[in-house]
Formats: sequence, C-alpha cells, structure tokens
Amino acid sequence: MKRLFDLCLAFCAALFFAIPFLFVWLMVRVTSKGPALYWSDRVGQNNVIFKMPKFRSMRVDTPAVATHLLANPDHFLTPIGSFLRKTSLDELPQLLSIINGDMSFVGPRPALFNQDDLINLRTQHGVEKLLPGLTGWAQINGRDELPIPDKVKLDVTYMQQQSFWFDVKIIGLTFLKVLRRDGIQH
Repeated sequence: MKRLFDLCLAFCAALFFAIPFLFVWLMVRVTSKGPALYWSDRVGQNNVIFKMPKFRSMRVDTPAVATHLLANPDHFLTPIGSFLRKTSLDELPQLLSIINGDMSFVGPRPALFNQDDLINLRTQHGVEKLLPGLTGWAQINGRDELPIPDKVKLDVTYMQQQSFWFDVKIIGLTFLKVLRRDGIQH
C-alpha cells in the first residue's frame, strides 16, 4: 500500500509542480555554470548506493560532503542556491527517485555515501532496512539542526511506529515546516 501511495502522490505532485520544475531548471541554468541537476550518491535501503537528483544549489566545484562540514558553505552557493534551499525547491527532482522506487515520501533522509557515522549508527539500529524518504520524522523534528545520534533515535521511532496515518501526519507537518522555513540552513 505504501508503494502505491508513493506512486500516486508522486505522479500528482509531478503534474502539479511541472511548471515550477521547468522554471527552477531554467533559473539554475541561467544563473550558474553547470547542469541544472546534481546527482548525489546516497545510501538507500539495505545500504545500497543510488543516485539522488536535486536542483543544483551549490557551485560545481563544491566538495561532495555534507553542507555542515564545509568551512564556509555560503561561499559555494549559486546565486539562487539559498532561495532553492530555503524553499526546498531543490528537492523537487527527488520525485524521480520516488517514482523509480529508490525513495519513499516518508522515511529516514538518505545519507550521503561518505557519512559513515550516520550510516553505521543507522545500521546498528536496523534503520537501513527502511526505504529512505523525501521527508521523515527526524526532518520535522529538527531537520539540519539535529546531532546524528538524535536523528537516528527519531529514525528508530519512525521505524517502530510507521503506518499509513503516521506517514500522512509527517507529510502534513513537513508541508507546514516548509511553509514556515523551520529548521532550514542556508
């Protein structure tokens, strides 16, 4: 049922966001050198690496590390990068990962391939068995501001309590967080 829900919602969202998607794609291409999409190596279900697309909000010469590990992340932002991140528009291409089955709407956010501390802690707690999500329980309870152990505790809570209605609640709370721009850095 979760996969069917993901597919239906992803196709509806793709139709709804088709014009904004094209507009953002064009704005990224016009305001900075390089491709509009950035394909990031992420850790998926069972720790399998997959390519996750995002609209590129950072320059093409940015190191492939978590943003919080950069000495001066603002230095690497494209002219519209901050706007894309604050509005979460950079996440729109992840609908492709949901349609492809690499992600779900709700689950733990996929770790970067080199976030060994997060990957190892999730594996110790069995969280790696879950399909990663566009949003998740940790996302709405702190997003970028959470230390890794706290993030994993919330991922475990989600794993233990997951249900259709819990997912609906998380999607609704995510929508409110995005509108308010809560917990978003850069």
